[in-house]
Amino acid sequence: MSNKKILVVDDEPLIRKLVTDFLKREGYITLEAEDGRKALDVFSSEKDIDLVILDVMLPEYDGWTVCREIRKKSSTPIIMLTARGEEFDELFGFDIGADEYIAKPFSPNILVARVNAVLRRAVPVDSKTKEFNGLIIDENAHEVNIDDCTIDLSPKEYDLLMYLTENYGKAVSREQILDKVWGYDYYGDLRTVDTHINRLRIKLDSKSNYVQTVRGYGYRFEVEK
Repeated sequence: MSNKKILVVDDEPLIRKLVTDFLKREGYITLEAEDGRKALDVFSSEKDIDLVILDVMLPEYDGWTVCREIRKKSSTPIIMLTARGEEFDELFGFDIGADEYIAKPFSPNILVARVNAVLRRAVPVDSKTKEFNGLIIDENAHEVNIDDCTIDLSPKEYDLLMYLTENYGKAVSREQILDKVWGYDYYGDLRTVDTHINRLRIKLDSKSNYVQTVRGYGYRFEVEK
């Protein structure tokens, strides 16, 4: 992971120093911003940022605003770092495009582990296209099309769909989904999976029946013959 560039956005200098010190020990290059406006300026001027660690409670523009603005033009991974730990805030963060969500106080070692995991998932793979009777997934472009129309999925919804299709026809439990899509060290509950499944089905529209419920267990992706 050496030479990867990470933007750390937090209005507390001590937090920024703690995070950047641990990242530098892992060989990462770090950039800093103390408010939302500066974060967007840095992100726009630096074209090769690999990941953003973003606090929610910021001066100028808050973290939600910064996350939305970044998502308008980039799929760069975003880890939300905040003192707010309510489930609603967490689900909202995922819904607007965050890839991970870590509540303060946090372990710097856990943060680095999350950074490593997110960047591993973000490594480009060979171009692939999957087609399921009108539902097309372009892995290279990270796009999902239904009957020639692109649908707007959040990063987590996309990861969820990818995991289900990778296990085509196989029932996967909520625990397995939480582990593979959110990571083994994610501390949320299983309702997070159900919430994202419901949102994914809404966006899949006419293809929503491809995501089938396995009662008392989890879900399965399969196109009915």
